[in-house]
Amino acid sequence: MDIPVLYIIITITVLVSLKGFNDPDFKYRMMYIPYKVNHDRQFYRNFSHLLVHADMPHLIFNMITLYFMGIGPNNNGLEPIFNLEYGPVRGEFYFVLLYLAGGLFATLIPFIRHKNNNSYLSLGASGAVSAVLFATIICAPELEFGLLFLPIPIKGWLFGLLYLAFEFWADKRGNSHIAHDAHIGGALFGILFILVIDIDKGRQFIETIF
Repeated sequence: MDIPVLYIIITITVLVSLKGFNDPDFKYRMMYIPYKVNHDRQFYRNFSHLLVHADMPHLIFNMITLYFMGIGPNNNGLEPIFNLEYGPVRGEFYFVLLYLAGGLFATLIPFIRHKNNNSYLSLGASGAVSAVLFATIICAPELEFGLLFLPIPIKGWLFGLLYLAFEFWADKRGNSHIAHDAHIGGALFGILFILVIDIDKGRQFIETIF
């Protein structure tokens, strides 16, 4: 039985993050620091930040979200959807490409804002997870999301609208240690990715809502 590529991503991320918890110097070398990317050409940081997290709650939240969006409790997540529609080889290639490119795209806004700011740094897979989340929403807008602060599940498309509204508000408000701009970048890339590989998904999404 083939192992879902998502399990490999989660395993590597957990192992590297655990090392980072016990090795601050290693964690620092893996962080996304736009200043070092711009001035020292440390381009590897555009991807390495996906593998380290601030603390255990940060890691657990990202990996649980990634699991539910990527595989799903009923095997109805994005990787099974890709494998069903495009075949296992192409489907898993698309999933890995989405995750890695989503993480890269999530660094775009922070880079523009902070490329000359040597005190800015960020870490975590949140941008890539946002890409997977919104790609899933476009592919399965009727998928229901259960939230701790809401007593009943809501449709994926509605969750996506609420999520983006909050992230734009939080980013504009500022004064936060959370990279909301990276979340926005990842989310927008997830939408764009699906539209590029299958524009009909976008039409179906619109039809589902209206």
